[in-house]
Amino acid sequence: MNREDGSNLPGDLAEALLSELATWGNTTTIILHGGSVFEFKGPFPKGEIGHGYYNLTGPVPGFHGHINLNGIHHINFQDKPHRGQASYAFNFQDQDDNNIFKVFLGRNEDGTLIADQVSRFKHIQQQLSLKKL
Repeated sequence: MNREDGSNLPGDLAEALLSELATWGNTTTIILHGGSVFEFKGPFPKGEIGHGYYNLTGPVPGFHGHINLNGIHHINFQDKPHRGQASYAFNFQDQDDNNIFKVFLGRNEDGTLIADQVSRFKHIQQQLSLKKL
């Protein structure tokens, strides 16, 4: 079960967040499908809108795909320890609260979270909280 703070971004901000994530450096993208877990570790690629999708346009080899932005209803903030270590992620969810994919903050070689990414994550989370006041 994900621990979330009850706040989330509306799905119409997914494109802006994905564009921002492309500037963060190494992250881990998780896709759960059919009982399997697929991971991509590396920079989240830039993308562009075309043919109704957000098309990931990163370098080859690398993570590629086509994201249906209309299917993203909201994005939850995940703050949940993993194997005893702090862990943060953006969870892209559909209208039924099903997970489409997650983007976890990256880690340094020693396993610690990348501090700049944690600051950026918390800044986005804080800005959302301020808008709700």
